[in-house]
Amino acid sequence: MKKFFSGYVNSFKGLRKEVWYLALITFVNRAGTMVIPFLTKYLNEDLNLSYGQVGWVMVFFGIGSLLGSYLGGKISDKIGFYKVMVISLFLSGILFITLQYIRSFEALCVAILVLMTVADMFRPAMYVSLKTYSKPENRTRSLTLVRLAINLGFALGPALGGLIIVTLGYGGLFWIDGLTCMVAILLFTRLVKEKKTTEEEVDPLVGVSKAKQHIFKDTPFWIQWIISFLITVAFFQLFSTMPLYHKKVYNLSEFHTGLLLAFNGFLVFLFEMPLVSWFGKQKRDITRLLTLSMLFFIPSFAILYYEGWVGILILSVLLMSFGEMFAFPNSNVFVMHRSPKGVEGIYMGYYTMSFSMAHIVSTKFGMTMIDWFGYKANWMIMAAICVLGLFFAIYLEKLIKREKEIA
Repeated sequence: MKKFFSGYVNSFKGLRKEVWYLALITFVNRAGTMVIPFLTKYLNEDLNLSYGQVGWVMVFFGIGSLLGSYLGGKISDKIGFYKVMVISLFLSGILFITLQYIRSFEALCVAILVLMTVADMFRPAMYVSLKTYSKPENRTRSLTLVRLAINLGFALGPALGGLIIVTLGYGGLFWIDGLTCMVAILLFTRLVKEKKTTEEEVDPLVGVSKAKQHIFKDTPFWIQWIISFLITVAFFQLFSTMPLYHKKVYNLSEFHTGLLLAFNGFLVFLFEMPLVSWFGKQKRDITRLLTLSMLFFIPSFAILYYEGWVGILILSVLLMSFGEMFAFPNSNVFVMHRSPKGVEGIYMGYYTMSFSMAHIVSTKFGMTMIDWFGYKANWMIMAAICVLGLFFAIYLEKLIKREKEIA
């Protein structure tokens, strides 16, 4: 145990202070967006919108996320990631506070669209900042640290949000959401100084990045984009259809579902950084790790076909958590290292759009499959999606190998 703890601590060493500051700021920002988990409940119960209207508001939520991801990357290449992050945080704070005063359905659709466009400009800009502030050999670990901050923020945010709603109501929640964005701005501008990348660095593990190559001609990037989209469509089932499955099939309470989700977060928190650190020292091919992730995701859904023993749910979360640890840090770093100098924002913008697209598709698709064919069919379809992702990952390995041979 002592050896594991020592290794765990050592896996965080060697990261630049700016990366730690970015992780802190990201934690504050993610914990601050505590209104998001309660948004549908607020729209339906407090504003008396119908389920159909709530659905449309969430469609605009997804569209705004797509636009924000694209614009955040595009503008980062024009004016720099630093300014985009500051603008996004500042305007998000104002928009969160303003949202509580908007009551009509039409105005809410527009407001949510604008809010998510501005808020999600932060993500690609933040990824570009990691490429700038972290050493090439530490980028995977730097990204993993920020992912830990995001996970902790998401874990803490809903708990705080529920407490605030009970004590101060939704008005207090919107105010605190907005103010936390302002705190994140203050921390960011005080702790992190603007810096620009001065050299072009290419990681041999992700292939050859050509400075003059247009993103739409970068086939390996788009293969990886498809892999990320497929993984995320499947993974998001953990937060959308699976809680319903726990209740309908196993009669689990919200508390037990919360424990299963907490189990996922605990595993990621405990093992992701040591795994990333170990594979980094081994200099394992990133595309091989993406392939390995699919070998965890596929059985995590396939075993759900067998019902009756609650331990299956625990095993499923266990497999999915390790699939997540192999997939998400490495897919981020693949894009980060592959993006040529001067268009990092475009690459990260298009990459984060894969998550936005998956967010829109995953819940609606999963719910429709369950409604038409039942839960078992949905799990088999998700397993098939991961099998498709496996074939794309193997193809990506071959493409990168061919690139390195030609170079």
